[in-house]
Amino acid sequence: MNTHNIIGTATLLKQQLARGMRHCLAAGSVCCAVSAALATMTACTDKLDELPDNRTEIDSPDKVARLLTSAYPVSTPAVICELSGDNYIDDNVVVPSTHNDAYEKFHDEAYRWDDINNYSIGADDTPYQVWEAYYAGIAVCNHAIEAMKEMSADPAHDVNLAHSWGEAHVLRAYLHFVLVNVFAENYKNETLSAQDRGIPYVTSPETVVQVDYSTSEYLLSVKGVYDMIERDLLEGIDLIDDSRYKVSAYHFNHNAANAFAARFYLFKRDYEKVLRYANEALGVNPATMLRKWGNINPSTIETRLNDFNDHTAPCNFLIQSTYSLQDRMLSACRYAINDGKSFTDKQTGKTWTVPSTLRILMSGGGPNWSGYLPAFDGHLFIFGGQEYGVWLFRVYEYFEYTDKIAGIGYVHMLYQPFTAEETLLCRAEAKLYMGDQAGAIQDLGYWTSSHLVTNALTLDGIKSKYRRDRADNQWVNELHPTEMGFEKVLEGDDLSVLDCILHFRRVETMFEGERWFDIKRYGMKIYHHYRGPQEDDIHTDSLTYDDPRRVLQLPNNVIEAGFPANRATSAGGAGGGGYQTTALKTQPTPYQKR
Repeated sequence: MNTHNIIGTATLLKQQLARGMRHCLAAGSVCCAVSAALATMTACTDKLDELPDNRTEIDSPDKVARLLTSAYPVSTPAVICELSGDNYIDDNVVVPSTHNDAYEKFHDEAYRWDDINNYSIGADDTPYQVWEAYYAGIAVCNHAIEAMKEMSADPAHDVNLAHSWGEAHVLRAYLHFVLVNVFAENYKNETLSAQDRGIPYVTSPETVVQVDYSTSEYLLSVKGVYDMIERDLLEGIDLIDDSRYKVSAYHFNHNAANAFAARFYLFKRDYEKVLRYANEALGVNPATMLRKWGNINPSTIETRLNDFNDHTAPCNFLIQSTYSLQDRMLSACRYAINDGKSFTDKQTGKTWTVPSTLRILMSGGGPNWSGYLPAFDGHLFIFGGQEYGVWLFRVYEYFEYTDKIAGIGYVHMLYQPFTAEETLLCRAEAKLYMGDQAGAIQDLGYWTSSHLVTNALTLDGIKSKYRRDRADNQWVNELHPTEMGFEKVLEGDDLSVLDCILHFRRVETMFEGERWFDIKRYGMKIYHHYRGPQEDDIHTDSLTYDDPRRVLQLPNNVIEAGFPANRATSAGGAGGGGYQTTALKTQPTPYQKR
């Protein structure tokens, strides 16, 4: 790979990926790969009447703890969420004479808010992979919980099991939280969310061949799913014991669990609890918890990446290793962060402006800095001298060789689902809604300082940057809080501070997909402009607060198996029914080293 200003290869991913037993909710049902494996391994034959390999029996606290390492998914919704949101733009629109194909066909569908076909069940970053991987993790949690129940009458108070009991429940809550936010409406309020269909909340291992997961026992409303998430979260959060982990950053440790609670209650708009859990994660001095951008070693892209993903850095609450191909998608540069463009639609004669996401996210200044955010100085790259597709070093891939001579192996990317910075911005938003504007600005000031901004953050600076009386202000979005069920609608100076928070969250979580959930939470209206590789005409589309496409459609093989589609745009079936258990492939597709 030819990368501007950087030449070199990625170091071998040193994190040992969990390749344990897996489960999945395939074709609409939980795939009981663990149960199948256990049944096969423990079967007796006429010739051998002996105990099975003891590794197949989950009969000790240590085995439960090791089993839970395989519950952390190696897939991420980041790519489909970024393509659905407003961070990436189609370079075929904004770069003259460019007619690029997407890196994967489903990228076009995600960007156009169409239903996404499976293409290949082994393809990375697809809704199918997210659905499979996250329900696989849920099933592992369920087997671990069941095993602990067999070991103890009260696992939550058993000194040898309490920690794993807590981890299993918090992780099960988180995996459902991701699924409901991807494949269902955002949480609105108790009344509205009781009317929105959620996703199956699975709390027990599958013990029969066919299970109907479209029944009320499993298929809850969004409110019902949130109630179950909260129950699991509260069951486990106080039992987490960091001393039980060898490398705590790859597990739901104390800070990660509290950061998850803060985000959960932010989405639910229980602001007092946001403060409680965010404070627990951030400690008395949040400045000491934030990323030290000035200490990142700029020698090579590998040294930068290793420093950013350092599992000992206090800011990295949780690190997730995935088989994501986002880095390779950005190198293809059909959809990427780029400068914008103004153009006239040939069909309607209407003039459109594609905002420069490069300016919004990186180079356009902020309320107390101008130009590029200082933390990004020297850390931004483009592939091969191209004029488009700017990316931050953090999305560079790790490559695990399986055959060095052939240059074949697995692509890995590390994501940070929870960080001190994102938790700080959750707290700032909660403070603002609780009437503590000064406290919110103080937290925003912590964020700018950690990103090497030397000027103090003030309310005047915020009001000047996020003025809504300027039609061309690309740093603010059309919001619909009332329609989204918000009990309190911010106005005046508070609205400016909210716009600042949402901007900082957008910058902080770019490439992670979290922006999509803020778009859903606030009912933001966003636009996509696209032009196919064989087309001349530019297409425009908008997504409003009440557009059913804000919900990502279920994988089509799930619908074809009889599971009800979750949005009206699909032609899939609408009935329930039983589903045949199948097995999830645990090995990803090998790739060539770039």
